[in-house]
Amino acid sequence: MEIYYGLKVKSTDEVLMALLTQYEFESFQEEDDHFIAYISKSNLDETVKSEVIEIILKFTDDYEIDEIQPQNWNELWEAAFQPVVVRDFCQIRADFHPALSDIQYDLVINPKMAFGTGHHATTHMMIDQMSSIDFLGKDVFDFGCGTGILAILASKLGAKNIDALDIEHESFLNTIENSQINGVENVVAFEGDLEQAPVKKYDILLANINRNILVKYADQLAKKLEDQGVFLFSGVLIDDKDIVLNSYESLGFKLETILDMDGWVCGKMVLNHHI
Repeated sequence: MEIYYGLKVKSTDEVLMALLTQYEFESFQEEDDHFIAYISKSNLDETVKSEVIEIILKFTDDYEIDEIQPQNWNELWEAAFQPVVVRDFCQIRADFHPALSDIQYDLVINPKMAFGTGHHATTHMMIDQMSSIDFLGKDVFDFGCGTGILAILASKLGAKNIDALDIEHESFLNTIENSQINGVENVVAFEGDLEQAPVKKYDILLANINRNILVKYADQLAKKLEDQGVFLFSGVLIDDKDIVLNSYESLGFKLETILDMDGWVCGKMVLNHHI
């Protein structure tokens, strides 16, 4: 099994954690006075390690890196994963959390070892904006699906077909598992990069990922969206907002709404292919 490292940093600065998301960290366990970032040994070579430490030292010199044995992962994820509650609209919880009453959509998501569960602001905002989008009978593409949260919610909101893609094998498996747990049968999971996605156009495109990936694949994502299709994205820092918006506005996307929370933004855009 893959060996992982836990990077324990004596800081609770959201900006620091956000800066670290440009690397292959897979979860951020937040505590009262510190956080622990988990990364596989294969993704922490000497170059990455040096760059990460350089970033951390701008905020604090109190950090340590420890090897984490694979058998400890289940306990670590359960400790890190907290329910996401968006008004009375939706609760995202693991099966070891109790269900809330008076919630329109109660989704059970059991996180596995490849998923970030610390940055709930992006997930929270995506779900919040999804509550105002008409999914009924629509074809949806979830780019970077992770645990399948957004794909499953799209199904519950009435989407006709949902294709969910992630480059991580564990994400692929977890999306399938969580779809089954929630009784969802119209989410089809794919493993790999964007080339592995079906060659078709969608009415709604969901992408809770990161700035670099959003900018890199802007052209390709635009080609996967129907005219007047909705593009909902997050995983972008407030300071990087204009970089992402400019990439998509140049392709005919128009910003309709944007939310910000804990230093992150979530934007809803509509594509006009005829611009």
